[in-house]
Amino acid sequence: MGKSEISERRALSARKALWQLRARGDSAEPMSTIAKCLTALSLFMLGAPALAVPGGQIDTLNLGRYACEGPGDAAGPTGQRKPELDFTVVNGSSYTIEGGGKGSYLLTGDIAVMTSGPRKGERYHRLSRGYLRRIGSDGKDTDLRCVLAGRNNSAPADLLPF
Repeated sequence: MGKSEISERRALSARKALWQLRARGDSAEPMSTIAKCLTALSLFMLGAPALAVPGGQIDTLNLGRYACEGPGDAAGPTGQRKPELDFTVVNGSSYTIEGGGKGSYLLTGDIAVMTSGPRKGERYHRLSRGYLRRIGSDGKDTDLRCVLAGRNNSAPADLLPF
């Protein structure tokens, strides 16, 4: 019994193996199944969140001006303003400072790192939306805090974003 006799005895409705399909004609049905699987897989992957490998999920800071201040004392104001350290998040992952300097930052998990511009290398710990603590060279939070203007009552009126 030769090879041609086996193929002739098979039912005409039986499917062929993928490697047996010819270039035209009967290849449409199995290839559409593969195409459907690839489409479903790609849609599944699009729904997955973007993760940074070591730091956590990539995010952005709330837009607006961040007013920075050091600690105050019990006899005086609650904080000592440091306007030279203020910055404004303008869009996505970009910031500006007073005087026209601009740069970008990367927020992974709860750590924001200024990656370019005048604040390059500075790191901030995001404690909540709109509240940051500067991270010192030892890797610990410092006393310097930056608060999104308008989030508390102590922000000067000229810092309000509206």
